Amino acid sequence: MNEMQRSNIVHIHVPFRDVDMNGQMFLGSYISYAESVLASFWSLRPDVEDEPLYIASKVTCILHRPLHYDEKVVFTAAVDKIGVRSVGFIVAADAGGERAAEVEIIWQARAREDRTPVPLPEITRDWLYRFVN
Repeated sequence: MNEMQRSNIVHIHVPFRDVDMNGQMFLGSYISYAESVLASFWSLRPDVEDEPLYIASKVTCILHRPLHYDEKVVFTAAVDKIGVRSVGFIVAADAGGERAAEVEIIWQARAREDRTPVPLPEITRDWLYRFVN
Protein backbone atom coordinates (compact mmCIF):
# COMPACT_ATOMS: atom_id res chain seq x y z
CA MET A 1 0.00 0.00 0.00
CA ASN A 2 1.47 3.36 -0.98
CA GLU A 3 1.32 6.63 0.95
CA MET A 4 -1.64 7.94 -1.07
CA GLN A 5 -3.71 4.88 -0.15
CA ARG A 6 -2.82 4.93 3.54
CA SER A 7 -3.62 8.61 3.90
CA ASN A 8 -7.19 8.33 2.69
CA ILE A 9 -8.32 4.90 3.97
CA VAL A 10 -9.23 3.89 7.53
CA HIS A 11 -10.47 0.47 8.69
CA ILE A 12 -12.62 0.21 11.83
CA HIS A 13 -14.92 -2.17 13.65
CA VAL A 14 -18.03 -0.28 14.77
CA PRO A 15 -17.60 0.17 18.55
CA PHE A 16 -20.45 -0.27 21.00
CA ARG A 17 -20.36 3.44 21.92
CA ASP A 18 -21.39 4.33 18.34
CA VAL A 19 -24.61 2.32 18.19
CA ASP A 20 -28.14 3.04 19.38
CA MET A 21 -30.49 0.72 21.30
CA ASN A 22 -31.37 -1.01 18.00
CA GLY A 23 -27.71 -1.80 17.34
CA GLN A 24 -27.43 0.68 14.45
CA MET A 25 -24.64 3.22 14.18
CA PHE A 26 -25.59 6.80 15.07
CA LEU A 27 -25.74 9.14 12.07
CA GLY A 28 -23.34 11.53 13.79
CA SER A 29 -20.76 8.74 14.03
CA TYR A 30 -20.61 8.41 10.24
CA ILE A 31 -19.79 12.11 10.05
CA SER A 32 -17.28 11.90 12.88
CA TYR A 33 -15.38 9.03 11.22
CA ALA A 34 -15.51 10.83 7.87
CA GLU A 35 -13.99 13.94 9.44
CA SER A 36 -11.24 11.83 11.04
CA VAL A 37 -10.36 10.18 7.72
CA LEU A 38 -10.37 13.57 6.05
CA ALA A 39 -8.10 15.04 8.77
CA SER A 40 -5.62 12.20 8.25
CA PHE A 41 -5.69 12.72 4.49
CA TRP A 42 -5.38 16.52 4.82
CA SER A 43 -2.35 16.26 7.14
CA LEU A 44 -0.23 15.10 4.19
CA ARG A 45 -0.89 18.15 2.00
CA PRO A 46 2.06 20.30 0.92
CA ASP A 47 3.12 23.17 3.15
CA VAL A 48 1.79 26.53 2.01
CA GLU A 49 3.03 29.85 3.31
CA ASP A 50 0.13 31.98 4.58
CA GLU A 51 -2.30 29.09 4.12
CA PRO A 52 -5.99 30.02 4.33
CA LEU A 53 -8.37 28.55 6.88
CA TYR A 54 -10.64 25.80 5.62
CA ILE A 55 -14.15 25.96 7.05
CA ALA A 56 -16.86 23.36 6.49
CA SER A 57 -19.77 24.91 4.63
CA LYS A 58 -21.75 21.74 3.97
CA VAL A 59 -21.90 18.26 5.46
CA THR A 60 -24.37 15.63 4.31
CA CYS A 61 -24.69 11.92 4.97
CA ILE A 62 -26.46 9.53 2.64
CA LEU A 63 -27.26 6.27 4.38
CA HIS A 64 -27.67 3.29 2.07
CA ARG A 65 -27.94 0.81 4.92
CA PRO A 66 -27.17 1.09 8.63
CA LEU A 67 -23.94 -0.21 10.06
CA HIS A 68 -24.07 -2.37 13.19
CA TYR A 69 -21.99 -3.08 16.28
CA ASP A 70 -18.64 -4.77 15.52
CA GLU A 71 -19.14 -4.63 11.76
CA LYS A 72 -15.90 -4.10 9.82
CA VAL A 73 -16.03 -0.84 7.84
CA VAL A 74 -13.63 0.79 5.41
CA PHE A 75 -13.83 4.60 5.19
CA THR A 76 -12.25 6.04 2.04
CA ALA A 77 -11.82 9.76 1.36
CA ALA A 78 -11.74 11.11 -2.18
CA VAL A 79 -11.77 14.57 -3.69
CA ASP A 80 -15.11 15.07 -5.42
CA LYS A 81 -14.87 18.61 -6.76
CA ILE A 82 -12.38 21.44 -6.77
CA GLY A 83 -13.71 24.97 -7.08
CA VAL A 84 -11.99 28.33 -7.12
CA ARG A 85 -12.56 28.89 -3.37
CA SER A 86 -13.75 25.49 -2.18
CA VAL A 87 -13.07 21.78 -2.27
CA GLY A 88 -15.58 18.98 -1.94
CA PHE A 89 -14.83 15.56 -0.52
CA ILE A 90 -16.77 12.29 -0.52
CA VAL A 91 -15.99 9.82 2.25
CA ALA A 92 -17.41 6.39 1.47
CA ALA A 93 -18.22 3.82 4.15
CA ASP A 94 -18.08 0.28 2.74
CA ALA A 95 -18.90 -2.92 4.63
CA GLY A 96 -19.39 -6.47 3.48
CA GLY A 97 -18.60 -5.60 -0.11
CA GLU A 98 -21.30 -2.92 -0.37
CA ARG A 99 -21.64 0.82 0.11
CA ALA A 100 -23.25 1.57 3.48
CA ALA A 101 -22.98 5.36 3.46
CA GLU A 102 -21.41 8.40 1.85
CA VAL A 103 -20.53 11.61 3.63
CA GLU A 104 -20.09 14.74 1.54
CA ILE A 105 -18.02 17.52 3.09
CA ILE A 106 -17.38 20.87 1.41
CA TRP A 107 -14.71 23.20 2.72
CA GLN A 108 -14.37 26.87 1.82
CA ALA A 109 -11.00 28.61 1.86
CA ARG A 110 -11.12 31.76 4.00
CA ALA A 111 -8.63 34.51 4.81
CA ARG A 112 -7.22 34.19 8.32
CA GLU A 113 -7.57 37.91 9.02
CA ASP A 114 -11.21 38.58 8.21
CA ARG A 115 -12.66 35.19 7.15
CA THR A 116 -13.53 36.39 3.64
CA PRO A 117 -13.49 33.76 0.85
CA VAL A 118 -10.13 33.40 -0.92
CA PRO A 119 -8.90 31.21 -3.80
CA LEU A 120 -7.35 27.83 -3.06
CA PRO A 121 -3.55 28.02 -3.24
CA GLU A 122 -2.24 26.61 -6.54
CA ILE A 123 0.06 24.12 -4.80
CA THR A 124 -2.90 22.79 -2.80
CA ARG A 125 -5.10 22.66 -5.90
CA ASP A 126 -2.42 20.69 -7.81
CA TRP A 127 -2.08 18.23 -4.91
CA LEU A 128 -5.85 17.76 -4.67
CA TYR A 129 -6.15 16.88 -8.38
CA ARG A 130 -4.13 13.71 -7.65
CA PHE A 131 -7.06 12.45 -5.57
CA VAL A 132 -10.06 13.39 -7.71
CA ASN A 133 -12.55 10.55 -7.68
